[in-house]
Amino acid sequence: MPDRPFRFGVVAGYAPDIQAVTSVARRAEELGFDTLVTPDPMGAHDPLTVLSGVAAVTSRLRFGTFVLAEAFRDKRMLSWQAQTLHNLSGGRFELGLGTGRPGSEQFAAELGRDFGSPGERVAGVAELVAELKAQEDRPRLLLAGAGPKLLGLAAREADIVTFTWKPQTTEAEAASIVDRFRETAGARFDEIELNINLIAVGDELPTQMQKYIGMSSAELAAAGAVTVLPGTAAENADVLRRWRDELGISYISVNSGFLEKFAPIVEMLSGS
Repeated sequence: MPDRPFRFGVVAGYAPDIQAVTSVARRAEELGFDTLVTPDPMGAHDPLTVLSGVAAVTSRLRFGTFVLAEAFRDKRMLSWQAQTLHNLSGGRFELGLGTGRPGSEQFAAELGRDFGSPGERVAGVAELVAELKAQEDRPRLLLAGAGPKLLGLAAREADIVTFTWKPQTTEAEAASIVDRFRETAGARFDEIELNINLIAVGDELPTQMQKYIGMSSAELAAAGAVTVLPGTAAENADVLRRWRDELGISYISVNSGFLEKFAPIVEMLSGS
């Protein structure tokens, strides 16, 4: 596999006001991070609206969604919004798409949208991808998922893929998942950037995350989970180099709460 340069992203999931998001974006850019991405919804807010503020206060930082639930929006309207952010930011917008996380069905109902079956949602993502790819100049596409249909679509069409692994996923399990994806993607595999989203750096999980997972960062690390980096900056940098060599993962994202703690790793590995 190619020795793809590292990229580092920060996930901004909390937006009490626009200043909170833009301050994280400015700081991420100062620290050398490559992207700022947002979940869907972003608290109570629409991430595409919030990201326009990120675009306005940064010049180098790329920004995107991690990830939009396709069922929440009209496809043509979403295509127009994505193209607008792409064009007006000088190509810095990256569109992340998926079929929705737990609880998405209720939020879709609040929006007056039909959530659909898993198969219908994958088909909807495929239709949107086809519409975006028909455009001569388009945002980079990130697809997120775990099921064979979504990952099959990602193998055919995505620029970036993030695997929706369980928090307890071990390196051996991660390697098996990547190997299956490599087989599915075939000759395209080397063209696709692989992402991992870490849930913790160091020995503490966010309180809400720990309640959801039922394990501490130390317990996850002891179990060999790839979703946490418990070591020193130098040790963690070595782990990420090994993951890139063995798994092909070169794009690493972290929650904004770990922005400063992860920054030394970014400094060590950026550009390499």
